[in-house]
Amino acid sequence: MYKQLLNLSMACFFVLTLVGCASQANRDPLEGVNRGVYKFNDVTDKAVFKPIAIVYKTVAPVPVRTGFNNFFNNLRSITSVLNNLLQFKFANAFSETGRFVINSTVGLAGFIDVAGVDNVPVYKEDFGQTLGYWGLDSGAYLVLPFLGPSSVRDTAGLIFDTATTDPIAYTHNIGEIRLHNQLRAAQFIDRRTELLNATDLIDEASLDPYAFMRDAYLQRRTKLVQDNLVSTELTEDEFFEEENKPATGVTK
Repeated sequence: MYKQLLNLSMACFFVLTLVGCASQANRDPLEGVNRGVYKFNDVTDKAVFKPIAIVYKTVAPVPVRTGFNNFFNNLRSITSVLNNLLQFKFANAFSETGRFVINSTVGLAGFIDVAGVDNVPVYKEDFGQTLGYWGLDSGAYLVLPFLGPSSVRDTAGLIFDTATTDPIAYTHNIGEIRLHNQLRAAQFIDRRTELLNATDLIDEASLDPYAFMRDAYLQRRTKLVQDNLVSTELTEDEFFEEENKPATGVTK
């Protein structure tokens, strides 16, 4: 509990001290540092994570990959429930609660997306979106080691969500360190496998992949905060639709 409170305090301090670093004219005041982290991520990904994802996609049957993807998406429903409530979107929170209950029971711990088959809508929300919904600016663009594109606001939101509504973090808190590490590794591989085609597309289509990813990320997050009311060409790119793509139903 102490560590969770410390993480939340650090997140709040992080936002309050850095959110003013960026202006509307310059969303990337830390570009030099960010490009260095981006290069590190890119080299590490091509040397380690991408090959692992390719092997996983090649070896694991589609039903297995789909099952694990459904499982991790189901866990994220808990985060969506809380953040829909924090935004007073009670109907959406009720829908996400229903999805979680149905998939966790009938769907065998979430490995089968029964709610998706029944066309139950998806309303994904995180605390970064909640902060934006209540008027907090995204702040400076950040590239996080291993995790990739983010912002001051979204990084604080990630810390909050991990400390409050992430079941995988809970396994660490109760001392199940080995289980925690196994679940995190599986979650990371699942996520990286989803993005195989998209990252190849970015490398091939853009003269400056860093700038393309930065601009598309910031526009996409603006779109999500405003409930998809912002229409831009970049936010329709396959790379950013992959993260929120459900098996069936409506997504935001």
